[in-house]
Amino acid sequence: MPTSKNPATLSRLYARPGFLLRRAHQISAAVFEDECRGQQLTPAQFGVLTVLRAHPRLGQSTLARALGFDKVTVLRVLRGLEARGLVARESAEGKRNVSVLLTPEGERVLAEAQKPAEKAYRRLMAPLDREQQEQLIELLQLLTGELEDDARAAFVPPAR
Repeated sequence: MPTSKNPATLSRLYARPGFLLRRAHQISAAVFEDECRGQQLTPAQFGVLTVLRAHPRLGQSTLARALGFDKVTVLRVLRGLEARGLVARESAEGKRNVSVLLTPEGERVLAEAQKPAEKAYRRLMAPLDREQQEQLIELLQLLTGELEDDARAAFVPPAR
């Protein structure tokens, strides 16, 4: 009978995909934040700025779906970016429809963050050879695509 001191119990936990995905996310965020320290950006903030560059004046709900964020998360991220002057929110068609756009400072910070973000990506993928990198991305896309209906927040890329 397994006990709390039984290493087999822990090895089973540590081999679970959820545990490994959470740990990989922690490492990914730490690497990104380390490389983008000069821009003081988190991965979530970088994602918001990147989506807004591609789709200016996107509504908050559409922005949340474009990143797979829930409404509370996108509002928290937007408040931080707005406090730094990187984004601006404006009412469109009344107060219920709020659109978001990059400010000139947001454009500057995002442009400055491109090289550190790419360096973070390369650093994160460095333990894998090219074939493994491609396989990892394909497997993660398959996993997230097949289980999308189970997500707590919808992921819907904005229309081009």
